[in-house]
Amino acid sequence: MKRKHFIQYLFMGALSCLSISSIAQTVGKTYAVPLAGNAFITAGQTDNAEISGRNGLVRWSSEKEVVSVYFRAQKAGKLTLKLKAKNDAGKSKIAVDALGKKAIVNVESTELSETAPLSIDVKSPGYVQVNLKGLSKSGSNFANVTELLVSGEAASEGLLFSNDPEYYYWSRRGPSCHLNYTVPTEGNVSYYYNEVTVPQGEDKVGSYFMANGFGEGYFGIQVNSETERRILFSVWSPFHTDDPKSIPEEQKIHLLKKGKEVHSGEFGNEGSGGQSYRKYFWKAGVTYKFLLKGEPDGKGNTDYTAWFFIPEEHAWNVIASFKRPQTNTYLKRFHSFLENFSPNQGYLGRKVEFGNQWVYDGQWKAVQEASLSVDNTYRANQRIDAMGGITKDGYFLKNGGFFNEIVKPGSKFEFVNKGKAPKIDFDKLP
Repeated sequence: MKRKHFIQYLFMGALSCLSISSIAQTVGKTYAVPLAGNAFITAGQTDNAEISGRNGLVRWSSEKEVVSVYFRAQKAGKLTLKLKAKNDAGKSKIAVDALGKKAIVNVESTELSETAPLSIDVKSPGYVQVNLKGLSKSGSNFANVTELLVSGEAASEGLLFSNDPEYYYWSRRGPSCHLNYTVPTEGNVSYYYNEVTVPQGEDKVGSYFMANGFGEGYFGIQVNSETERRILFSVWSPFHTDDPKSIPEEQKIHLLKKGKEVHSGEFGNEGSGGQSYRKYFWKAGVTYKFLLKGEPDGKGNTDYTAWFFIPEEHAWNVIASFKRPQTNTYLKRFHSFLENFSPNQGYLGRKVEFGNQWVYDGQWKAVQEASLSVDNTYRANQRIDAMGGITKDGYFLKNGGFFNEIVKPGSKFEFVNKGKAPKIDFDKLP
């Protein structure tokens, strides 16, 4: 997650999810939905086809591949769909499928041109998925498809889709969402405690379920591949840059210690700082416990330490401890977030549940309230499938999958935490 995006969502007020600036109310207008920011290969992926950030769908050669394009209609009614495409080698046939309506269109030009239309009926406002499948081709590829052209009654109040090239990468990742916890004390908080459960089936590759966020970093679990999962703990440097090599020595994050099987180093491109992770194949449906400490060292720096409770070992394991220079603070801005870091996985939905949050200022105090915030992708109306709310045991976040339910950013959630305070002997922590 970009540091500048992180800072903005914590401090900006909640904006309307449907601003007029990006959803023009124009009757009769044709909207060009670029595949570069709004399409995914949702089935039959090969090593060739890809969604290019500049050219849309390219190198599309397999009949098994299904390409899905998404946009959000703001009202019900009829729509007409066309593809803007070309075929460098001659002719091809493509099946177009949306809301139960199907058509076979021909791509016969070596120049970008419009295909025959498909008419569909949008029953209610919400996201529309348009599927493309190659049927036959005279060359090596079915077509290069750059845009889906949309017009009609259901578009008369505008469409919502990623229309800004600066957001194509972020839109394909999907919007991130966050729970900002109300800390129930004005004292110096030195520990954050949280419990996280990823429901069965919600552990998609590319997901990061962040449990204990603070003003200077984040701590959570992620799905890196079908065979690899990690516990990740990072602390930003006070020197703002995306290039860790440019950080002056006096502003670098210093590793104080790390646990067994933990890798440590620097990270960049999303702010820069110190990063640590342990490969651990955590499981969906299991509740995991997270503990974070942050205290000044009395010399103008702050030390941060993260522990993860391994259920199989019945013990807390230290992930890492970092010293952040030029920092004199206890823990601030307790929050959790959900994001997808893989653009190719952005069409998939994911969900995470958080429960039994506590803070320690000399004694444990229960968190009883949280508020929802979203990132720039959502606020810029490039994509709005992100939300949060309350469960029977706490809170949840959900994003991806192009669902239609909306919870207004800025919404507050109150939950009476009846869980037990953590019983942790701080002196015996590794």
